[in-house]
Amino acid sequence: MMTDDWFDEARFGMFVHFGLYSAAARHEWVQNYERLTDDDYRQYFDHFDPDRFDARAIARTAKASGMGYVVLTTKHHDGFCLWDSQLTDFTSRVAVDRDLVREFVDAVRAEGLKVGLYHSVIDWHHPDFTVDWNHPRRDDENAHALNEGRDMGRYREYLHGHVRELLTGYGQIDYLFFDFTYPEEKDGWAGKGPADWDADALLALCRELQPDMLVNDRLGIPADFVTPEQYQPTAPIERDGVPLTWEACQTLNGSWGYHRDNTDQKSATMLTQMLVDSVSMGGNMLLNIGPDGRGAIAPRDAATLGEIGDWMALHRDAVVGAGHAPFAPPREGVYTRRGDRLYLHLFAWPLGFVHLPGLAGRVSYARLLNDGSWLKTSVSDPQQQADLMTPAGEDEGTLTVHLPVQRPDVLLPVIELTLTAE
Repeated sequence: MMTDDWFDEARFGMFVHFGLYSAAARHEWVQNYERLTDDDYRQYFDHFDPDRFDARAIARTAKASGMGYVVLTTKHHDGFCLWDSQLTDFTSRVAVDRDLVREFVDAVRAEGLKVGLYHSVIDWHHPDFTVDWNHPRRDDENAHALNEGRDMGRYREYLHGHVRELLTGYGQIDYLFFDFTYPEEKDGWAGKGPADWDADALLALCRELQPDMLVNDRLGIPADFVTPEQYQPTAPIERDGVPLTWEACQTLNGSWGYHRDNTDQKSATMLTQMLVDSVSMGGNMLLNIGPDGRGAIAPRDAATLGEIGDWMALHRDAVVGAGHAPFAPPREGVYTRRGDRLYLHLFAWPLGFVHLPGLAGRVSYARLLNDGSWLKTSVSDPQQQADLMTPAGEDEGTLTVHLPVQRPDVLLPVIELTLTAE
């Protein structure tokens, strides 16, 4: 496994899905969902106009949001390449004379962030990519006949050639997100597994060309980190008792590409809770934006990221460089830990007190992180009974933190606890 120190430190990254589907504005899988042919889809290439795609603005937004790395879709399943590939003319260079990957990596590096690339191993545009149960042409009349003459061997050469271009033409790449493997059969069609990509050779190529780069697990073989998508794990992820490096991939509204009419926008509070929930279990969160058809960050997304950025400015220490804490949290929230600091993220604001099992004698100081204000702590006698206005009866070893009645005016209140030496 490659070194993941920077990845564990960052904890929070930005995913950027942008391509021809952004102008279609009805989900990045629009070609699949609507069974569009290449001719149907061509209008989005002919009218591709990313005049408001500003990689510097994207990188600065990521940094202002408290993110440590940014990941751009170099090519999604539709096969359209955002770089100056020499292997196809289905590229942004041909469409608008711009290498958007070049613009992206330069801008992200300029902001001091880690550079990540997404690359789909699927390609519905390539003439040798065989029709399967994910392909837009699967319901055509005589669809199986479409595979006559198609050669996945030639496609593999193309795929590996693309990866070589990306990993040799743009300097150091810190992170590569492949997407995705689906070996199961469905509806009378075969899927595609590691052999279809020659996954072992493809991963070896990555190791050869970018030995310090992290690679995800979606080639269908073990790699550096695992990628639960659009759900939150409920515990640290392990395999055979060994903790895994992992990253929850999440959207702002359920779509990865720009979807104009999608109103399922998650609140900044919910997303912040998802972020700290991931960190509390030793994971990262990669939060996606889908720039619009002209390449701009949608106003609704910019507003949400602004709220998260304001929260991160005050609570960065509870996320960046933090991780899982071996303490049972109270019912009101979750813990993250960084060194001798334990952070309690309060999803619910209790009346007057929050009781922390097992922390009596373990904490020397408590404060609200947003304004640094001191909080009183106490330990009650577990034998004492609660009576009228006297709270008591907590389990032995419980530390009680006294809270103001008014909840701090932040997305998610955080209490910082300084731990005593063990």
